[in-house]
Amino acid sequence: MSAEYSILLVDDNPEFTATMADIINGFGWHTHCCSSPEEAFGYLEQHSNKTSLLLLDIEFTTSHLDGLDALAITVKKYPSLPVIMISGKGTIENAVRATKLGAVNFIEKSNISTDRVKEVLISTLERLAVQAQHHDLLKLIEQQGIIGKSKAILNVADKIILYGKTDLNVLVTGETGTGKKLVAQALHAVSKRGKHDIVTVDIPNIPRELFQSELFGHVKGAFSGALENKKGLFHEANKGTLFLDEIGDLPLNLQANLLLPIETKKIRKVGSVETESVDVRFVSATDRDLLSAMREGKFREQLYHRLRECEITIPPLSERIEDIPLIIENYTNIHNRDQQDGKSFSPSAIEYLQNHTWKGNVRELISLLRLVLQIVSSPIIEISDLHGITAPNSQQISVPTSKDQFSVTSDGLLKDDIARADQMKIIATLQKCNGNVSKAAVQLGISRETLHNKIRRYAINTNEYRAR
Repeated sequence: MSAEYSILLVDDNPEFTATMADIINGFGWHTHCCSSPEEAFGYLEQHSNKTSLLLLDIEFTTSHLDGLDALAITVKKYPSLPVIMISGKGTIENAVRATKLGAVNFIEKSNISTDRVKEVLISTLERLAVQAQHHDLLKLIEQQGIIGKSKAILNVADKIILYGKTDLNVLVTGETGTGKKLVAQALHAVSKRGKHDIVTVDIPNIPRELFQSELFGHVKGAFSGALENKKGLFHEANKGTLFLDEIGDLPLNLQANLLLPIETKKIRKVGSVETESVDVRFVSATDRDLLSAMREGKFREQLYHRLRECEITIPPLSERIEDIPLIIENYTNIHNRDQQDGKSFSPSAIEYLQNHTWKGNVRELISLLRLVLQIVSSPIIEISDLHGITAPNSQQISVPTSKDQFSVTSDGLLKDDIARADQMKIIATLQKCNGNVSKAAVQLGISRETLHNKIRRYAINTNEYRAR
């Protein structure tokens, strides 16, 4: 490994930082030590471009921020800076939360040794070196609206480049809302056909009786209403790409119309006896299981094999939740630019959205972001702003029955009802956790700092819920 690496170590234990610095310096690398997140942020203001890696403790006595709060801020302000979390009290919950927030690795102080430190740092830096090789690739797909740097999305990007440079027909599969059309556009953009058009065939919305006319064109008088010659979508895509969107929705009786045109690249207008050649590359997309459709006799095997010379399957958002903060940041930046706004999401709100099951995938997430960014007036969007719009898929906690029992009425403001529901859920969780704020924060999926702020805001006395 190169001696040019510079490691920023942030921990409030001077003996530990000195030991770690000695170990890292022994590899021929440079270290800089800070005792608090605030000191580290001050250092990064001046030296972020020279910092290769951040080693960040989970718990601090020198700051109101804990390590997870600092991690969320770092990922937002310095998204290209890799972070390894270090903890003296490592838990699975902390490891999961740290990974969701963007940490690239997680080690415990109890396991610290020269060999262990070297193993973690080298494996991390080698992985980052590989990711750096994908930088141009990620920039390319980002230009097509595909946002992320997870292993799952990098795999998609690799295939876009691999298949895009060929003339092979590509089948793009994935759940609704995963971005199949964006992948099709990226395939076209990287291909030798990129300077020509990509033409979309919106399969579900083409009238069945006009299917052949729409795709292949017609001659004047071919049928009632054909008042002049017309070119079809195959003609428009000549030298470019024809994107057959939602190909799985094409009725069985129309599928045979595509077999010869796809295989021979020859078409004939409706009402004509002349055959024309077209230079077209085919990309198709579907959220249906075409193999099952073939077994059920609903999709022609010959068409499937013509369209699927190679395949790209887009993972659902649930398999790349580490990309959610990047998607949020990207769409928020677009909103702020277009609306001349200055909105942002708090770290706890981002984590809250990562805990949600997005059945509509990226499309559903973006729809929610668009709504929230336009209707929430405060500059920083918190979890309370998201209640009622969506909710995390977590265990339900019953609000204790008391004179303060909350119920929704048609009177008053929506924000007051949301705040009251927020307050009651915090009380219920504190009661369940015997007043332990750290445990309650984990249960609620928010940081301790955020929970402390809410406790102060709602004047909640945690002592009331502690076991006597």
